[in-house]
Amino acid sequence: MKIKILFISIIILSGILLFSNNIDLNLLKNENNMIKSINDAKILGDSLNCTLTGRALFGPCRDVFIKDTIAYSCYGVSLLILNIKDPSNPILLGCHDTDETTYRIHVVDTFAYLANMGAGMRIVNISDPTNLKEIGYYNTSWDVYDVYVIDTLAYVAEGGIGLKVINVADPTTPIEIGFFNTDGSAMGIHVIDTLAYIADWNTGLRIINILRPDSLIEIGYYDTNGSAWDVYVIDTLAYVADRDAGLKMINVSDPTLPVEIGVYNTSGLANRVYVADTFAYVADGSAGLRMINISDPTVPIEAG
Repeated sequence: MKIKILFISIIILSGILLFSNNIDLNLLKNENNMIKSINDAKILGDSLNCTLTGRALFGPCRDVFIKDTIAYSCYGVSLLILNIKDPSNPILLGCHDTDETTYRIHVVDTFAYLANMGAGMRIVNISDPTNLKEIGYYNTSWDVYDVYVIDTLAYVAEGGIGLKVINVADPTTPIEIGFFNTDGSAMGIHVIDTLAYIADWNTGLRIINILRPDSLIEIGYYDTNGSAWDVYVIDTLAYVADRDAGLKMINVSDPTLPVEIGVYNTSGLANRVYVADTFAYVADGSAGLRMINISDPTVPIEAG
């Protein structure tokens, strides 16, 4: 009887060790693949004026929101929170699984608002990164690609439906209070004052007056020659990630009559754009990260 128990124990222990080894091997494989990709890039001399300082082995990452020393990352069907105080050694603090692909994220105070594709907009309490809890959601009829939150209102880019305005004063019970059906497919959104700028896929940039959320009005548009996927607005310029048509600079000083003043044809597919100081940072698909000097937006120059 003792021999039988010992035999069974050995089998169970072997299984546990084998399973653990498989996990370790998979992690090691991912690590090796990542290192190989990094080394390949260095060998090819692909990086100009950019140096990799750190990495977190979680991917694919569709979006990231930085607040102080914390990174909120959209990873597959999960929200990840990482401490990046030491960027060379990011540390995973917490994880929350969502129903579908987490596409974009916007963080305000202690809440993360997630554009969760077919599962609509989800609201997660992030006050304790180690214990994330979904406290509210708003189900939509189309896929949600982006969300932008100001005060108690969430502006949602809902694909073929267009722009939705959701009251999140009570985050446990979001309520739709307005919508505008754009001509294309709302993929990205940036809100400034009383205007919402929509990257509307095949119909370019749409500008919506949101002064009255229950009565939204389109006041201007610029039909780009690409597929508008994202938009970032600063001062009087809208920067549009126009996929195969690259980065577009559009003057919106008169929002009723937007005018294109510059373009930079990136080598990949311009999917995302973020602007800081005199640089536009473009997530350019398989061509990686491109940094465009926009000090003169009529003559943008790739800097790195």
